[in-house]
Formats: sequence, structure tokens, C-alpha cells
Amino acid sequence: MEYQNLQSFKMPSTFRGRSKYIVQLWWIVNATLFNWSPQFLFSWRRLLLRFFGAQIGENVLIRSSVRITYPWKLKVGDYSWIGDDCVLYNLGEITIGKNVALAHKVYINTGGHEYDKTTFDIFSKPVVIEDECWITNDVYIAPGVSIGKGAIIAARSTVLKDVPEGCICAGTPAKPIKNRIPKLE
Repeated sequence: MEYQNLQSFKMPSTFRGRSKYIVQLWWIVNATLFNWSPQFLFSWRRLLLRFFGAQIGENVLIRSSVRITYPWKLKVGDYSWIGDDCVLYNLGEITIGKNVALAHKVYINTGGHEYDKTTFDIFSKPVVIEDECWITNDVYIAPGVSIGKGAIIAARSTVLKDVPEGCICAGTPAKPIKNRIPKLE
């Protein structure tokens, strides 16, 4: 029985959203001008991302070690933070709301392969992280997931399904453990 035949794999011509030359140019820029920039040059990195089509809000703080596959498939709301060594594997759209904090080593994945086809077809599903979420260290978020407003995902969790608003989730797979109740000041 044949399970997959990679020789028969075909990348759809419009899958990346830009020509192979723009894709390669971005990957070079991400590995050099973006990655080598000093930590405090957040405005420089926002400028580079916007130049390549990302929609980046006001005062977004993106660390220089962040890896972004296709910036033209990225939307980040005002005052959000993206920490060191995060990977935004955005074969599909990633939407990050306002006031979202992604801690270090968060991996957001929007794509995969159809394992039940021998042609191993590639697919993408968008990921949405709504406003005021905190995604803590070393979290994996799977394709097609939506994380509701104000949710917190605990360290080293694996998010395979949608997360409701105002929920604190933990584990592999991540499950709600309690509600997030803000203290009034």
C-alpha cells in the first residue's frame, strides 16, 4: 500500500500569495535586515513588514528573532507584542488582535498536508487570536484555531481547538482550567 508519493506533490501556483522571487527576497530580508537589527529598533521591523504587505498596528513590538513566513498574510493590532524566537508559519492568514502578548517561542502554524491523499496536498487554515490574549512561552497553535478575547494559554500548551473568550487554558491538548477574571483597580 502506498501512503504518500512526494514525487506527485504539486504546489498550487497561487498558494504563497506572491511570486517565488518576492518570497525569496522576503526570506533574505527576514534573515538579515530584520534578524540582525538591534532589539530596540521595533519601528524598523514594522517598516520592513509593512513594505512586504503586513498590516501592522500602532506601537507593535516585534523582536528581531521572530520568523515570519509570508508577511503579506499577517495582521497585527495596535500595542501587541511578539516575543523572541516566535515562529509565525503563516501559509494562511494569521490575525493577531490589539493588546495581545505572545511570549517567547510561540509557534503559530496555519498549514499542513492532507495525509489521506497520496499526493500529500498542502493546505492552509487561518489562525485568529482576538484582542487582549496572552499566549505564554513555548505554546503551539494549530491551523484553523481561534482564540477568544482575553484568553490565556499556559506555557508549553498545545492548542488544537478553538478557545473561548476569557478562558485560561493549559495542557496538551489545551483545555480550559478556569475563567480569567480581571481585578478592578
